[in-house]
Amino acid sequence: MHVYRTHTCGELRLAHAGGTARLSGWVHRKRDHGSLLFIDLRDHYGLTQCVIDRSSPIFALADAQRLESVITVAGTVVKRSPETVNPKLPTGEIELQIAELAVQAEAEPLPLPVNTEADYPEEMRLKYRFLDLRRDSIHMNIVLRSKVIASIRRRMIEQGFMEFQTPILTASSPEGARDYLVPSRIHPGKFYALPQAPQQFKQLLMVAGFDRYFQIAPCFRDEASRADRSPGEFYQLDFEMSFVTQEDVFAAIEPVLHGIFVEFGGDKAVTPPPFPRITYDDALLKYGSDKPDLRNPLLISEVAEVFRGSGFKVFAGAVDSGAVVRAIAVPGVAAQPRSFFDKLNDWARGEGAPGLGYIVFAEGAAKGPIAKFLDPPRLERLKALTGLGDGDAVFFVCDKKAPAAKLAGAARTRIAQELGLIAGNAFKFCWIVDFPMYEFNEETRRIDFSHNPFSMPQGGLEALTTRDPLTIKAYQYDIVCNGVELSSGAIRNHRPEIMYKAFEIAGYSAAEVEARFGGMLNAFKFGAPPHGGSAPGIDRIVMLLADTPNIREVVAFPMNQQAQDLLMQAPSEVPPERLKELHIRLALPSAPAKG
Repeated sequence: MHVYRTHTCGELRLAHAGGTARLSGWVHRKRDHGSLLFIDLRDHYGLTQCVIDRSSPIFALADAQRLESVITVAGTVVKRSPETVNPKLPTGEIELQIAELAVQAEAEPLPLPVNTEADYPEEMRLKYRFLDLRRDSIHMNIVLRSKVIASIRRRMIEQGFMEFQTPILTASSPEGARDYLVPSRIHPGKFYALPQAPQQFKQLLMVAGFDRYFQIAPCFRDEASRADRSPGEFYQLDFEMSFVTQEDVFAAIEPVLHGIFVEFGGDKAVTPPPFPRITYDDALLKYGSDKPDLRNPLLISEVAEVFRGSGFKVFAGAVDSGAVVRAIAVPGVAAQPRSFFDKLNDWARGEGAPGLGYIVFAEGAAKGPIAKFLDPPRLERLKALTGLGDGDAVFFVCDKKAPAAKLAGAARTRIAQELGLIAGNAFKFCWIVDFPMYEFNEETRRIDFSHNPFSMPQGGLEALTTRDPLTIKAYQYDIVCNGVELSSGAIRNHRPEIMYKAFEIAGYSAAEVEARFGGMLNAFKFGAPPHGGSAPGIDRIVMLLADTPNIREVVAFPMNQQAQDLLMQAPSEVPPERLKELHIRLALPSAPAKG
């Protein structure tokens, strides 16, 4: 018999009754029933109930074991009596009668329990992450993550992609966040950067002729934590393809994502390929977000024409000054009590808006604080624009275009939540396409790239040289699921002359472009294929499948919100002699004055 185990703690069944077995694992629970002591023994695979009689010479040893001590037990597998069968456990029809027990490791008193899903402060959970990972829900999340990655690899290989690894120590790149820098000991005063993404390398692989690349790629960004983004590092399914259009990229990745969500999504419905395509402009108009949650059936319309020159002077004057009026159409809520509308109005004030105006259509009349300012023709036009009728209501947001879209999108979500309209049993995918190539930065008063600087502008060089940059669209796209952006991607700019011009518009000189992207730019001068790709986030995919709003629940060893690893105590100070080796002198901020 094996020294540690003949079976795992999730393996024994009724068919094993009468035989002997040896199990090793952690003491999950103990229950003293007087003459009998029950020990639930747990390992990675499951849990088995073990029992020992008080008359046994090793009873005292068993009774002395604290929770989470690691033990090995051996004995006879016996059938449980009908009234003691546990149908919730795969091993629930049997138990192990302990004849031998060896202690492999004693556990000290626990700082947090493992055998319960009770909520504990995140800082405590991260400090003792090795214990937290023993809890069933978080343990299963990490197992799910492993299975998802294995399935992704299989599906990508079946699609004809090859997996390659790209460098971790590289040069800085303008991906939109701060780099993590690594000082060079042998090149004083110079630094490597950890890659924000393998962007340039995967494009170089296309130039090298590999045609279809993928990688479960680690990415590093020195940015603030969010519920759906880990600080420090994250992983993505990075892929790139040669000789493809935007539609070819979509056709390659859609079956992979659809298959993953069908395989691991339980009984939830998954959008079948091809996923809906929504332009960036339409997304902001109809959903108030470039990350629309299509489980929410409510739609937004532009209705400024209804208020232009109307008796509602607040909106009419704003429209004359360039404001838009966004209407959130909500069918079937006319019968809601006044408190429903007042609650939404209070919510809007909490968001910094003056309120959330509304009109209710009921019994052939229009009611609400705005209705009296609109004559019958305007009300009919409002119904036509929103598709509403008797029994329905419409809520309004009036502001400049960007803030109006943001508040209308938030109101759309809030109203749907209040009414329970968001489908909880579905994964709804869509592509957001036709992103603007550039945007105007109000702080710097300059034109910046709005998305990926390496994207191909629609219209190519002619568009860059003849059109207002702020009107140029790019072959850029995001994939969104249930309101979560999984990925950004693009058809790349593989033509040097187009790249020079694109960066020139964003304020980069030719010399700067060559200095910062010389490797890729030089490669393009020796024949680059048209290529494109994307990079869905692994962490976010697993977060959706695990049905958790916090990405740290699906990462084995995440940092906290302050980008600290509480388990390994990173970041940490280093000895002065090490800094001297690296040619670094610290200039720390002054401590705030006391008193």
